Amino acid sequence: MTALLDSVLAGLALGAVYALVALGFVVVFKASGVLNFAHGSLLLFGGYLVAVLHDDLGFAGALALAVVATAALAGALDRLLLQRGDPDPRAAHVQTIVTIGVDIVLLTDLSRRIGGDLLSLGDPWGDSVTRLGPVTVADSRIAAIVVSALAIGAVFALFRFTSWGLALRAAAEDTEAAALMGVRLTRVRTLAWCLAGALAALAAVFLASFPAPGLERTTGQIALKAFPAAILGGLASPPGALAGSLLIGLTEALAAGYQSELHVLGEGFGDVVPYAVMVAVLLVRPTGLFGAKGVARV
Repeated sequence: MTALLDSVLAGLALGAVYALVALGFVVVFKASGVLNFAHGSLLLFGGYLVAVLHDDLGFAGALALAVVATAALAGALDRLLLQRGDPDPRAAHVQTIVTIGVDIVLLTDLSRRIGGDLLSLGDPWGDSVTRLGPVTVADSRIAAIVVSALAIGAVFALFRFTSWGLALRAAAEDTEAAALMGVRLTRVRTLAWCLAGALAALAAVFLASFPAPGLERTTGQIALKAFPAAILGGLASPPGALAGSLLIGLTEALAAGYQSELHVLGEGFGDVVPYAVMVAVLLVRPTGLFGAKGVARV
């Protein structure tokens, strides 16, 4: 029972972090129709800034600067590289391919800077743990759940109660109609990319925290496990991204916790379980858990 509770708590913490990354995928897709494959590199960029700046600025200052800088980089990539005048949804597939090139460039430079090192982010919880009944939980996991919950709540409040959130929902529903109603699609789209970058930088802190050994050049690849969560929930659905992330996180943690019982599936089954869950769900619901079915009139 203790092992089960430990796996569930680990899964909730992991799912909460995945939700930050998956929301970035969803927000960008809703605003621009682009699958941002450079999201993992943006996450690594944010984590790298925290690692190199925390000695001079302290953890809080380094994190704040990293969030702002990553948001600005994401917005600049969209505005200066992907957009050409007014955003054209028909060009989204080309822009998606461009993000692959951006990912290669960013990842190559960051990998060169990090090398084979394990970088500490100077987080205040370190390797400390807390006893909760029969289980011992790393403080980093508690922080991940609390901070992610607050950040996700703030994002949903932006969607629901701000003019930008209304404009984003309108643009996602019908781009041409939103433009005719005066929605500034370029600004909506750029702010969406900035928000996704900020969430990625925040997620980097928890992906590199204990029990992880630190930030390494492969940390950004871990973020790609959140991509199945976004697909699983419905790529244009923020609630779906949250539900899919929690499902992926719990499944991955349970697979790791009970690896000995699942040895017949292979030693690396825990690494592929997010994709296995995604395929299993999409076989039943091709649009995802919260995806809307398209209707075509002929």
